[in-house]
Amino acid sequence: MAVTCAVMLGFALDALLGDPRWFPHPVCAVGKLISCMEKLLRRLFPPRKGAMIFAGVVLWIVVCGVSFAVPFLVLRFLARINFWLGFAANSILCWLIFARKSLSEAGQHVYRAVKESVEEGRKAVAWYVGRDTAALSEEGVIKAAVETIAENLTDGVVSPLIYMLIGGAPLGMFYKAVNTLDSMVGYHNEKYEYLGKFSAKMDDIFNFIPARLSALCIIAGAGMLRLDNRSALRIYRRDRNLHKSPNAGQTESACAGALHIQLGGDASYFGKTVRKAAFGDPLRSVNRTDILATIDLMNAASVLALALCCAVRLTLQR
Repeated sequence: MAVTCAVMLGFALDALLGDPRWFPHPVCAVGKLISCMEKLLRRLFPPRKGAMIFAGVVLWIVVCGVSFAVPFLVLRFLARINFWLGFAANSILCWLIFARKSLSEAGQHVYRAVKESVEEGRKAVAWYVGRDTAALSEEGVIKAAVETIAENLTDGVVSPLIYMLIGGAPLGMFYKAVNTLDSMVGYHNEKYEYLGKFSAKMDDIFNFIPARLSALCIIAGAGMLRLDNRSALRIYRRDRNLHKSPNAGQTESACAGALHIQLGGDASYFGKTVRKAAFGDPLRSVNRTDILATIDLMNAASVLALALCCAVRLTLQR
């Protein structure tokens, strides 16, 4: 019961306060650990395929192990001093792990920028996506924002929610390490093709179930918001597996169906065009209000996922 309450309180604090800029964020510490370990491992292992794959496994084990062990030991120590001290620390860490409000604020940032000009929209969306943005049209900027919000519902809300309900903030930090490793080294390029291979695969595994739950919550949320949940379900069933990632297409396809727009398509990364499948039917042209609609869908899906997952945990505890 204490874990469920800590997660719910963390979710509420995130909704009210978002990420506090004045407070050192634990994910930043994870990022610094990854950078230090990468430099060390590149000195220790020769730049050959087998050696780099093994180094990538070592990197993942060390970073994820430390990310779990440190909060676990700290929270256990605080709980031995006083239950409420441990509960408060667990709740605060849960708050910092959730990223729902940050995701919402990112979408609103891009919306306001696009409203001002296409150039400002390109600058804004460049903060949140990995693709090249300098040549994006207004439609391209909007699609990039919508896809990012839809995809990161899994990474920023539903996956942390599930893992924290299973193992509290320590397991939530373990997941954030998995996700941060993928975002920092899980690239298919010359530098990270082998070092990041294991991290990329583990991120796919850890997000497999949460991504599908996220998509189902988007479909249900579309009905709550009086969007087209039938279209969301139809496009989800048809297009969810077209993405190269086994998880990203789940939420993007459901979102595209709910909004009656087409997402995906070719994109440029590091100056090279990457062929990508399209999701949904182009029943209408995208416009900047689709960013706000996607934020609403993400928020509704987040609340539904919280209610469902907490109910399941409480039921299993009986």
